[in-house]
Amino acid sequence: MKPLPYSDELHQAAHQFLVEEAALLDAGDYLGWLGLLCEDIKYVMPVRVTTARGAGFDSLPDMGHFDEDMYSLLKRVQRLLTEHAWAEDPPSRTRHFVSNVRTFAFSETELYVESALLLFRSRGDTREADLVCAGRTDLLRLTTEGMRLARREIKVDESVLRTQNLAAFL
Repeated sequence: MKPLPYSDELHQAAHQFLVEEAALLDAGDYLGWLGLLCEDIKYVMPVRVTTARGAGFDSLPDMGHFDEDMYSLLKRVQRLLTEHAWAEDPPSRTRHFVSNVRTFAFSETELYVESALLLFRSRGDTREADLVCAGRTDLLRLTTEGMRLARREIKVDESVLRTQNLAAFL
């Protein structure tokens, strides 16, 4: 597939979608973020493994850090909004850096979007900040309400994650 030119309206709209999504997550507006998702969302983050060159795989097919749908994402958000989300008390300060956005016309109503993500996450005063670097492949759907995220696959660049927990949305 050939990427859309950066000047293309659909590319610009997809890039803006990702920037606005990052702003919602960094502001802790998780309910607003859920509003950007399709009801049939698939949100996955496979476990990466280090393999020999030419092995033909770099993640485990039946194991993931995340393998979620709208129901499980909604439950995670609802829990974050309670006093029982100990992994997020005190709440994390995050900054999502989204770059290297490439878009591809997948169908008349869907765009395939690749992006790079660097998540900075700070919690409290006693731990070092976390950095999570990943590549993302998204399927954005054009709806009457605007663009919505239908699928996200997150491939972290490390086989061993150095973060204390994965409470943040990537």
